[in-house]
Amino acid sequence: MKYLMLVCAEENLTFAAEEEADLARRTQRWVAEMDSRGVRLHGSRLQSVEGATTVRVRDGAVLVADGPFAETKEHVAGYDLLECADLEEAIEVASKHPAASFGTIEVRAFWQP
Repeated sequence: MKYLMLVCAEENLTFAAEEEADLARRTQRWVAEMDSRGVRLHGSRLQSVEGATTVRVRDGAVLVADGPFAETKEHVAGYDLLECADLEEAIEVASKHPAASFGTIEVRAFWQP
């Protein structure tokens, strides 16, 4: 089953240089492990929410706004597309992501009619 894993964190979260280097190493190890297991199909970090654009259509008019969909403390910082046997495995994969220790990881199954 395919799952979308959203990695959410505070937009202005900063780390000391040593902490940032450690986080990058741990994230690369997570990517390598999940790629080798075949559960991570694709993923990427996202640019800042400052560059986000929200698009809505209301009464036939296209409404475009700068910024993310909602005003929240945490924003989507990245995503991964997973192929897992079940939700239990998707949760296990998400729990190993380094960002789970300071942010929030949302795992959501793809729609299957």
